[in-house]
Amino acid sequence: MEITLEQIDLLRKRASVSYKEAKEALEKCGGNIVEALAYLEEENKLKPEKDCCGQSSFFQKTKNIIGKLNRISFTISHDEKTILNIPLTITLILAIFALPLSVAMLLLAMFKGCKIRFHKSNGEECSINKNIENISSTVNNLSSKVAQEINKV
Repeated sequence: MEITLEQIDLLRKRASVSYKEAKEALEKCGGNIVEALAYLEEENKLKPEKDCCGQSSFFQKTKNIIGKLNRISFTISHDEKTILNIPLTITLILAIFALPLSVAMLLLAMFKGCKIRFHKSNGEECSINKNIENISSTVNNLSSKVAQEINKV
């Protein structure tokens, strides 16, 4: 049976092997790609999948997640004036490495009546903003009640 370049290319992509290894496996298996894959697996010649740039799938997935996070921005504004506008990736890094400070700053922003929003790069708002608004209004109501109680005393 004649082995075609298409068969070799398909096997190379599936098994991440060289042209020579793919051709030899196909010749030994009579051109059957499934059998050639099984043969390469038995011979421990299968290599981890790599993308076009030589990166493993784990790194590609990580890169995709970071890219998605970079397309979302974290914004804090007060009286229609933007105080902070940074990518979500940086926000998460700051939150991880400075958790107590991050929590304190978020609470302070809420008590001061600031709006906390997440925006996609196309300007569209994220669905979590509704939940944040509910929390902010609850905090604002609580802070105004506390202020009223303090003023009575």
